[in-house]
Amino acid sequence: MRADGRADGGEGAAETVVEAVGEGAAEDYGLFGPGSVTWRVMGEPVLVVGGVRALLLQALHPRSMWGTAQNSELMDPSAAWARLGRTVEFVRVRTYGSRAEVDRVGRRIRKLHSKLSGVDLRTGETFPVDDPENLLWVHLGEVDSYLDVARRAGVPLSAADADRFVDEQRRAAEVVGLDPATVPASVADMKDYYADMRTRIWACQEAKDGLRRMFNPNVPRQMVPLKLAAPGIGLLVVSTLPRWARRMYGLPGLPTSDLAATLALKGLYRTTHVIPEQYRYSPDAKRALRLAREHEDDVATWAIAP
Repeated sequence: MRADGRADGGEGAAETVVEAVGEGAAEDYGLFGPGSVTWRVMGEPVLVVGGVRALLLQALHPRSMWGTAQNSELMDPSAAWARLGRTVEFVRVRTYGSRAEVDRVGRRIRKLHSKLSGVDLRTGETFPVDDPENLLWVHLGEVDSYLDVARRAGVPLSAADADRFVDEQRRAAEVVGLDPATVPASVADMKDYYADMRTRIWACQEAKDGLRRMFNPNVPRQMVPLKLAAPGIGLLVVSTLPRWARRMYGLPGLPTSDLAATLALKGLYRTTHVIPEQYRYSPDAKRALRLAREHEDDVATWAIAP
């Protein structure tokens, strides 16, 4: 543990479990656990918007985009949906899986990335896909997107909670091969990172093509309704991007768009909460919610114990 009481990203799962549920806990909760902000945030359905926002933000780093486009099925409309499904499953396991499950998917993705390279279309230079700069950009694209959407939607989070979320996600960064000590550990650190990176990124043609496909995706036949809803969903997702990111895509970066997006996210969050919990949350999220409530009860018991 660090001197300020926050978990160091390189800690083992055992310490995380003790923090979450107290001494003597036997169950393996993976990287996070009942006491984490991550579990409190990631199960909310509105975070789907954050996941898509992350893809658009990540695409603004040309090498990250080129490395992905040159080594995956991203540009093949018939296979892109399956690739997205694998990404969603990776995030699920990383968030809710046991330590053994997280270690397994981490080894697999690190091994895969270590074999891949991309070509810089400006210079012709070959670069490794697992270059730390690329990995960090992709990692923070997720963290910033999930946190921004959660806070604007109205998920109850204090400023301290937001910092804890960013700090906790350094454990996720380690899964893909980053040194947690090099990863921003607070909202302020993350803001400084983006201020620096904005001078080194732009929307390459592949990123712009991906943005256009979001409004008219190639989806499996059984999900045709999603195709019909795609323009509305795409408009909301784009509106949640930072103004500077929207401008890089050649789109308006107006304050009114920010306000409209925030109001839409709040409405979506409130609407999902009309749905009973057993239907609103995934099985993993329901388990996390149950364990979090048990943890809160335990903490209350400890607090009043003589």
